[in-house]
Amino acid sequence: MDVLVDLRALELLNSRLCHELISPVGAINNGVELMEEEDPDFVKEAMKLVASSAKTAGLRLNFYRFAYGSGRGSSGRDAAMGLLEGSKVKGEWDEAVTAQHVDWQRLACNMVVIAAEVLPRGGAVKIMPGAGGVGIAVSATAESINLTEEVRAALGPSASVEALGARTIHAYYTSKVAEALSARIEIDDSQKGVVVFKTVGGV
Repeated sequence: MDVLVDLRALELLNSRLCHELISPVGAINNGVELMEEEDPDFVKEAMKLVASSAKTAGLRLNFYRFAYGSGRGSSGRDAAMGLLEGSKVKGEWDEAVTAQHVDWQRLACNMVVIAAEVLPRGGAVKIMPGAGGVGIAVSATAESINLTEEVRAALGPSASVEALGARTIHAYYTSKVAEALSARIEIDDSQKGVVVFKTVGGV
């Protein structure tokens, strides 16, 4: 599956990826500096910080390798659940999605990011097959949901690359992944406290 994006979109994707990694990598550096202290308690805490941050960085790298790469050599479920691990958003992956082609699992992972980001105070994300077992549906459930008009626009077929920014580039990219599968993403927010991102079309 080929996903075509222009240079500006690539620049924004690279910026986003660096942003996702800078926090855990910075924490690793801080932990290493703390290891130079003579106090054993400091060293012990530093080792915990390094281990935790290294795990977070590894999980994020694994996710974005799957979501932004070919989608091969990994599990969509493991990638998605790894990204959400330790966050305020709890994830549930229907095993029926694992039975779908890896390209659809890749799309599901990208949709997970959008769903998680509309839950600023935490909540639940569920990844499942679409209606009739076709395509993908990802629901975001919480008391507080923040789905911006900018993200809606970025998911649309007529999204302008020039209007994209760090907060909308992922939605735009996800729409392109869907487009490569001859599908598009629709939003159902008719029920209070729930937003469902679902694919329409596709083969």
